Amino acid sequence: LEEPPRELPSTVHNLSISGSNLSALHRAAFAARPLPDLRLLRLRHDNIQIVEDMALQGLPALRTLDLSHNPLVSVAAGAFAGVPLLRTLQLNQALLAAPLEEQLALALRNLSLRRLELAGNGLRALPAALLPAGLEELDLRNNSLQRLAAAELQSLEAPGLRGLRLTLGANPLSCDCALRPFFTWLRAATARVPDARSLRCAGPPPLRGATLLHLRPEGLVCAAGEAGRLETASYVFFGIVLALIGIVFLMVLYLNRRGIKRWLHNLREACRDQMEGYHYRYEQDADPRHTSAISTP
Repeated sequence: LEEPPRELPSTVHNLSISGSNLSALHRAAFAARPLPDLRLLRLRHDNIQIVEDMALQGLPALRTLDLSHNPLVSVAAGAFAGVPLLRTLQLNQALLAAPLEEQLALALRNLSLRRLELAGNGLRALPAALLPAGLEELDLRNNSLQRLAAAELQSLEAPGLRGLRLTLGANPLSCDCALRPFFTWLRAATARVPDARSLRCAGPPPLRGATLLHLRPEGLVCAAGEAGRLETASYVFFGIVLALIGIVFLMVLYLNRRGIKRWLHNLREACRDQMEGYHYRYEQDADPRHTSAISTP
């Protein structure tokens, strides 16, 4: 199957196509025979790589779209323009082939999503650009998140996202000092993370496997190696600053080389005059006629 089937009853509510080779969802892929009552469309493992503008035209009642397990490489800005009632979008293991955050942000800008699933996509940071106001559920399980940074936590407090619930299980959380902002936020907002009590540390080794919420803030420390790297970075930075100062000093010398040469010449002449004065006085003191004249009564 290389394109959506055309011989479908118009009253169908749920449609699942799996294991096909659709490759691309072209414009108006379902418009030849509209499905006005379709609520759920599941297109898993269909090798879909491209979703064109208005690809879902003809599905006006669609509320749930599942494109999980497809190697998406291109999503047009108007890919979801024909489904204004879409509330759930599932993209689990669908963002591994190419970085699509910017494309998806444009495609989702006019939707009123309530649930977004992004599990298993190797994400290393919270995809803030994909969080429309009003989103209620975000599935980030089985990604590569080591922590949520302070700026990412702040974005979760935006007026339109204060009711957002996150699922974060199976992420390799690094339970060191950098996790403290997220740890503090999690303890205060446990209700917003349904699987909060099952989150476990992936490192450092002494805390591997520990339940995150069973730890204390003072137990989240940076390893000595990290402190050493920080100290090394400080020395490198200090060395760069000194080098820049040296370069500026040499440039000043070069730009003022004539004045410096003149100053050195004057200094040399002054030293020569001074030395000639000392030499003259020494010759006078060494003259025996001058000495006898002074000693004669």
